[in-house]
Amino acid sequence: MQQTTCNSSTNALTSIMDLPDDCLFFIFHRLDSCSDRESFGLTCHRCLRIQNLSRRSLQFECSFRQLDKPSLSHSNITINSSHVHRLLTRFQHLRSLSLSGCTHLPDSSLSHLASYGSKLHTLHLDCCFGITDHGLSVVATSCPSLQVISLYRCQITDSGLESLSNSCSTLKDVNLLYCHAISDSGLRALSQRCRQLQAVRISNCKGATGIGFQGCSSTLAYVEAESCKLAPEGISGIVSGGGIEYLNLSGLIWRSGGTGLGTIGRGFALRLKILNLRMCRTVGDESIVAIAEGCPLLEEWNLALCHEVRIVGWSSIGTNCQKLEKLHVNRCRNLCDRGLEALRNGCKQLSVLYMNGCVKVTSTAVEIFKCYRGDVTVEVEEKMCIGPSWSLCV
Repeated sequence: MQQTTCNSSTNALTSIMDLPDDCLFFIFHRLDSCSDRESFGLTCHRCLRIQNLSRRSLQFECSFRQLDKPSLSHSNITINSSHVHRLLTRFQHLRSLSLSGCTHLPDSSLSHLASYGSKLHTLHLDCCFGITDHGLSVVATSCPSLQVISLYRCQITDSGLESLSNSCSTLKDVNLLYCHAISDSGLRALSQRCRQLQAVRISNCKGATGIGFQGCSSTLAYVEAESCKLAPEGISGIVSGGGIEYLNLSGLIWRSGGTGLGTIGRGFALRLKILNLRMCRTVGDESIVAIAEGCPLLEEWNLALCHEVRIVGWSSIGTNCQKLEKLHVNRCRNLCDRGLEALRNGCKQLSVLYMNGCVKVTSTAVEIFKCYRGDVTVEVEEKMCIGPSWSLCV
């Protein structure tokens, strides 16, 4: 009887809190839902500490990942340096941090990364208009393991990019959309020192000609350069690594010396699968033929509003692009019945043809195309963006 009483007393004193921390960490990570993890943290101070130390990503309430006007006005909350310090002190093992949309955040707020940023792999600073080269240099020295950084519309220059590339050689994904002060000097530092680079976005960076990419690593597979003033040597530089798979040059603004688009098909873009030349209004047959012959793996090609592509170009696409699955020809003024026939007789893997507003194509030619190519869907929709939504989640 005394033994039974003793066992009952022992069982009464045993609880989950007698487990060591590593067991509690294991239990926490086995919880699937966010609500269960939040409930775990509310149990006691010790469980809250376990939850805090287990957190790997943080996004402020005012942050956004879709860059549109509604997201910019999502919240009236102003995040300051104090908020950043308190949260970084609480969550000390973050791998991903988004401060996007914190429009008034100053450079000084990033100084707290010196103590807590060593494990950070992903950092989003989109529309942080108060962040300058000084803040970016703090990021560079504080986050040596950084692999992904997004600086959409930030007020940074080549100096900031040089600091970043000097300290963060493992960078893989860099977003510089609308960073107007960036030039080839900064891109050169990035492409030469970050040899694991896989994706770069420089759309609307009109100070860059693309020459800074010359000699880039073969790992560079994704480049967005929409509405840029690229030089022919710049286009050659972008594909010089030989690993490019996705290339967006839509709305290309010509510099003197020609377009240089033909260089895409001259041996360095053998892996290219998706090419966006939408609104490259003056690209001609010579460039189209070079690309069609030199990019055998091309799967999707946007030529909407490419008015100077004529029968020679369309025939080359039909003959050479045997892996092409999607072709965009919306509002191409010089696509005619013969051009459509060439596409019909070639492009054996074609599954979708986006076509509308082609004034030289008759309704009879369209019906014949549909009759002979029942395997192809003809869509009147005009796509503004094509290809993958590239994002490295690390």
